[in-house]
Amino acid sequence: MPDMSGVQRIAAVEIVAPARLHLGFLDLDGGLGRRFGSLGLAIDGFATRLALARAATPVASGTGAARTLDGIARLAEAFNRSPNVALTVSETIPEHAGLGSGTQIGLAAAAAFARLEGIGVAASELAAMIGRGVRSGIGIGIFEQGGFLVDGGRRTEGGAAPIVARLPFPRDWRIVLVLDPTRQGLHGSGESSAFAALPPFSPALAGRLCRQVLLRLLPGLAEHDFAAVSLALGAIQSELGDYFSGAQHGRYSSPAVAAALAWAAAQGIAGIGQSSWGPTGFALVDSEGRATALAAALRQRFDGADAPTCRIVAGLNRGAEISIIESEP
Repeated sequence: MPDMSGVQRIAAVEIVAPARLHLGFLDLDGGLGRRFGSLGLAIDGFATRLALARAATPVASGTGAARTLDGIARLAEAFNRSPNVALTVSETIPEHAGLGSGTQIGLAAAAAFARLEGIGVAASELAAMIGRGVRSGIGIGIFEQGGFLVDGGRRTEGGAAPIVARLPFPRDWRIVLVLDPTRQGLHGSGESSAFAALPPFSPALAGRLCRQVLLRLLPGLAEHDFAAVSLALGAIQSELGDYFSGAQHGRYSSPAVAAALAWAAAQGIAGIGQSSWGPTGFALVDSEGRATALAAALRQRFDGADAPTCRIVAGLNRGAEISIIESEP
């Protein structure tokens, strides 16, 4: 019998998963056999941080930990492993703000459990097992690799949307986030109802969006052409804002964010829009200095009790980070 005295088993792991901006869908009609298709960017400034350790019984602490533990229980049953773990969530992405909180905490916990148990399984499979990535593949791609991503849509028969393009985001560029902490974007049954009630998504609209992505946005990112990327994002967001306006009562779900971004547009900033259902809006600028100036100007102009807040973030060209924090013989 081989000597196993030096073999160590993982006893606890920690995962840090980044937030993301969901920058739009490309085709909700699915006439070519794939539906949705979407754009997204990993960002710094917000993250989900959690630790998972072996325990005598299932234990959860921290924001969102209890319901996340339910997903781990499903994985444990599927893989015939013990669900006895201690989940500690020490940092979270703001919920229902358009920053990908649900997918990232769910995937982080699932990936932590898989690592703890030595199970080799792709993030897309984990996402399917915990009910994530139903429409967009961006959250899964952000978790795996970060950067600026395009997914190719979900097949009619199901399955995760594949990432079909990934480019690093320029290091000097910044995004000024415009946040409205008094509101939440559509989620759960409200989101499902909104999608069901949307008007037809025309092939002509899908064609215009895909043209912007393929012939302006992605080449602009590849060549660090700030003007091209800004114009493409602005055009995509304008079209999608109008399409979703019936479901969210306007191009933006937050009137405060809408006012702030309208002012930014009047100053000549082209790359503006809303992440997912909002309420978080964004404005793309080409340097830290210009981001600081824009955020200061917005704070000065919109300073009432119901004014939005600003946060400067950068693109993040990596996915989630996992660390072994404890081992045992």
